[in-house]
Amino acid sequence: MQAFTEKVIQIIQQIPPGKIMTYGQVAAAAGSPRAARQVTRILHSMSAQYNLPWHRIVNVRGQIVLKDEEARYFQKTSLQNEGVEVDLNDQIDLTQFQLQIQEKNHSELY
Repeated sequence: MQAFTEKVIQIIQQIPPGKIMTYGQVAAAAGSPRAARQVTRILHSMSAQYNLPWHRIVNVRGQIVLKDEEARYFQKTSLQNEGVEVDLNDQIDLTQFQLQIQEKNHSELY
């Protein structure tokens, strides 16, 4: 497994319930700020294998953007069950729910 993939998995596993990160934020924390699409690929292909809380990852605007209605419903209800407020447009307030990480040490998220 590539080092970037390993870092992405570790970062996502550390996101606590009730907090979210963006695809780009995860990519940056893993050392490749322009690799948000790679984060999407990793989530798509490895979430089940590594039991990743993929529902805690949203786009840069704080929106749930999954096209599959069932997956979108699962993500929204999972976040709401963790106390994350999701509005009728599947929008989340990043200032309130986004996990803020330390810029100097990405391995410690909280």
